[in-house]
Amino acid sequence: MKTAIPEVTFKTRVRDESVGGDNPFRWQDITSSEIFKNKSVVVLALPGAFTPTCSSTHLPGFEKKYDELKANGVDEIYCLSVNDSFTMFQWAKHLAVSKVKMLPDGNGDFTRLMGMLVKKENLGFGDRSWRYSMHVVDGEIKQLFVEPGLMDNCPDDPFSVSDVDTMLDYLAK
Repeated sequence: MKTAIPEVTFKTRVRDESVGGDNPFRWQDITSSEIFKNKSVVVLALPGAFTPTCSSTHLPGFEKKYDELKANGVDEIYCLSVNDSFTMFQWAKHLAVSKVKMLPDGNGDFTRLMGMLVKKENLGFGDRSWRYSMHVVDGEIKQLFVEPGLMDNCPDDPFSVSDVDTMLDYLAK
């Protein structure tokens, strides 16, 4: 498999003490190239912040085993969701996530170009990411673990191959 990561610009918020006040954050654009160039990166992509499986297992698993991922040659781990940066920040804070970096795909641009944007209108979510994880080296997808049943308005929430242990097993080989 040799598939390049889509080139998009993510709208993020970063802490900047020079801003002052109660909310010392400023907008900062970051591109796919800046995230993935010359790095080994793991991305976990999920349907939504504060949702049950995403909050109880998927993201916490990657946070808990962050050091193991790093020990297997990974430079960065990102959690991507079709949510805005404010929501992603509060969700990370709520879960005490401090190692995995949050990557808001608020417009779903990256997710759409990955072919992973699905409708979740049956849950009132609108367009969201299908659940998957991937290993990317220097902008090239080396391994993609996509949950089975990719479809709009899926009646369930498959979670069997995009977990941290599957990624660690793959990286160890």
